Amino acid sequence: MKSIKLKCLLVFIFALNVTFAQDKDDVLINVGGNPVMASEFLRVYNKNLDLVKDESQKDIDGYLKLFTEYQLKLNEAKRLKLNEDKKYQREFSRYKKQLIKNYISENKVTDELVKEAYDRSNIDIKAAHILVRLDATAKDTIAAYNQVLDLRKRALSEGFDNVKTKMHNGETIFIEDLGYFSAFKMVYDFETAAFNTPVGEISMPFRTQFGYHVVKVMDNRLSRGTVTAAHIMIKSEQKDSLLNPEERINTIYKKLNQGESFEALAKQFSEDKSSAKNGGKITPFKSGQLSSIKFEDEAFGLMNDGDISKPFKTDYGWHIVKRLELKPIPPFEDVKASFVQRVKRDSRSKLINEAMVAKLKRKYKINYNADAKSYFVKALTDDYYNRAWDLPTDLKEDEPVFTINNRAFTYLAFGNHLKNAQRLYANNKLPLAAIVDKEFENFFESSIFKYREENLETENPEYANILKEYRDGLLLFDLMEKEIWNKASKDTLGLDNFYENNKANYTWNDRVDVLIATTSDESKLKKLRKLMKKGKSETEISEALNSEDKLNVIFTKGIYNLDNPVLPSDFVAEQGVSDVYNNHNEAFHIINVKEVLPARIKTLEEAKGNVINDYQTEIENNWIKDLYKRYKVEVNEEVLNSIKSKIGN
Repeated sequence: MKSIKLKCLLVFIFALNVTFAQDKDDVLINVGGNPVMASEFLRVYNKNLDLVKDESQKDIDGYLKLFTEYQLKLNEAKRLKLNEDKKYQREFSRYKKQLIKNYISENKVTDELVKEAYDRSNIDIKAAHILVRLDATAKDTIAAYNQVLDLRKRALSEGFDNVKTKMHNGETIFIEDLGYFSAFKMVYDFETAAFNTPVGEISMPFRTQFGYHVVKVMDNRLSRGTVTAAHIMIKSEQKDSLLNPEERINTIYKKLNQGESFEALAKQFSEDKSSAKNGGKITPFKSGQLSSIKFEDEAFGLMNDGDISKPFKTDYGWHIVKRLELKPIPPFEDVKASFVQRVKRDSRSKLINEAMVAKLKRKYKINYNADAKSYFVKALTDDYYNRAWDLPTDLKEDEPVFTINNRAFTYLAFGNHLKNAQRLYANNKLPLAAIVDKEFENFFESSIFKYREENLETENPEYANILKEYRDGLLLFDLMEKEIWNKASKDTLGLDNFYENNKANYTWNDRVDVLIATTSDESKLKKLRKLMKKGKSETEISEALNSEDKLNVIFTKGIYNLDNPVLPSDFVAEQGVSDVYNNHNEAFHIINVKEVLPARIKTLEEAKGNVINDYQTEIENNWIKDLYKRYKVEVNEEVLNSIKSKIGN
C-alpha cells in the first residue's frame, strides 16, 4: 500500500512540476510567506493542460486551489522538520542515484552498445564453458590463466564432456552446459566472447569478475521471436482439499480432445482470473521474459497457430497452453528505448562510464598535483596487505591531489580512499605502486562523477526540476503517512464511529451459493438434471455420466455475485435446481442454487479497506482546512485576472 501511495503522489507532483522561477516576475500567490511567481504557475498549467482529465482542474481557479494546497502541505512538512529525518534523506538519496543515471551518460557509446545488444537479441546461442574461479583481487592470475588454457587444450583433444567428468569440482573449476541464451543473459564480457566464437569452436581464455573462462559454442539460431498464447491454469494450492489439480486439468484436456472450445473452457474453469475472462489469452512474451522456462518452452514448442499442448506443470500450477500467434523480433526503432535502459543497467555500462570520464575531462578544467602519487607510494607499507595501514601522522590533509574547476580533492580524501580499499588487497602482493595507480584511477572516476552530480542541478535545468519533484514527493509521502494514513488505520474508535455514521454506503449485492454442472452433450441434460434434483453428490453424478474415455460433465461451486461472468446472463436467483441454461460459454449448464444471499450492509471487518480509505479522505479534508488557518494565503487578484485573460478562462 505504501508503494502504491508513493507512486500516486509522485505522479501528482510530476503533473504539477513545481519549480521556482529565477527571473524577476509578478507574485501570483504567497503561501506562509513563500512567494510563487505567475510565470511558474503559467508554465505548470500550460505544460499539463492535456494531462488533466477533470474539467474542473482546467479552470484556473480550480487548478490554483490544487496548487495552493500542495504548497500548504510542503510548508507543513518543513514545519514538522520531516525533511531532516534520516529515513527521508536516505530514500531521497536512493532516488537521486537512480535518476542521475539518466543524465550522466555518453550517448555515442550508449547508442553503439544498444545497437549491438539489439543485433545479438536476434540470435540465441547454445554454449558451455570452463571457468577457473578467481577472486577479483587475486595475485596469481597467471596460474589461473594457464590452468584454463590447459583445460582448453584437453577439451580439444579429449572432448568437452570427458574433461567435464574428470575436472569439474564446483568449487574452483566449473565445467557447465549453459543451454541457449541471448543478449543480457550473461555478463557482458562473457556474452561478447560467446558471440565472437564460431560454432563448434572453443574460445581463447578471457577474464570476467568470476575468473578465467573459455566458452564452447555448440549452436546458434535465430531468436524464437514473440509468441501470443492462451492458457488454462489450475492452481497447485486449492482451498477445496478434495479438488486434485492434476485430475482437474486432465478432465479439461479430455473435453478439449472431444472438440470443445479452448476459449470457453478457459472462461469457465481457468484459475488465472486475469486471462480467463479473455478466453485464457495472455500478454505476448519472448524467450527469457517469463519466470517459468517450462511454460516458455511449451509455448514456443507448438508448431502452428492453434496448436494445443498436453497438460504440464510449473511452479504455479497445471497448464494447457494454446499458441495463437508467433511474431519475429520487432524493428530496432520500436524497441530502442527499452534497450537503452537495459544497457545502462547491464555490466556493459562500464564502457559508458569510461567514455563519460573522458568527456568530463574535456569539459572541466583539471589540474593534477605531480607529487601526489609518489607521496602515497612512499606512504604505503606492507601493513597495507594486512589491512593494518593507517594515514601518516604528518599527512598534509588539505593538499590537493587534483582539482576539478575550483574544487579541490585532497590528500585526506585520497588517503581515506586508500585506507578503505586495503580490504581488497589483503594477502595480495600486487606492488604498492600499482595499487596507488589503480586506486588513483578509481578515486578520480568517483570524484569527477561526484563533482558532476553535485553540480548537475545548476548545469541541467530539466534534471533540477525532476529532482525537486522527487524531493517534494517523498516529503509529501512522509507527511501524508504521518498525518493521514497512519491516523486513519490506527484510530479504531474514530473508524468505528465513521463506519456507524456511513455504513449504508458499504453493502453486499445479491449473491448465490451454487453448484454448477457443465456439459457440452445435450443428450445428457435430462439425466443430469434428474440426478441433481434427487440430491445426488458430485461423485455419484460423475460416476453415472462420465467414463474413462469420455468426460461429459464437470462441476464448479462457490458464492458469486449475480453479475459474475461464471453465471449465465439470464440466470434466475431461485433456490433449487434450475432449468437448463443453453450455450453460456458455448456449453450447457444446470445450476443448483443452495442459498440465495440477499443484499445487506457489510460488517466493519468485511468493508474495512473501503472504510479506511473513506475515513482518510474525511481526515484529510479537515486537515487541509486547518492548514489554511495556520498558513496565510494571499492571492494577487490583479495578476490572477491577467493570467485568466491570457488563457481565456
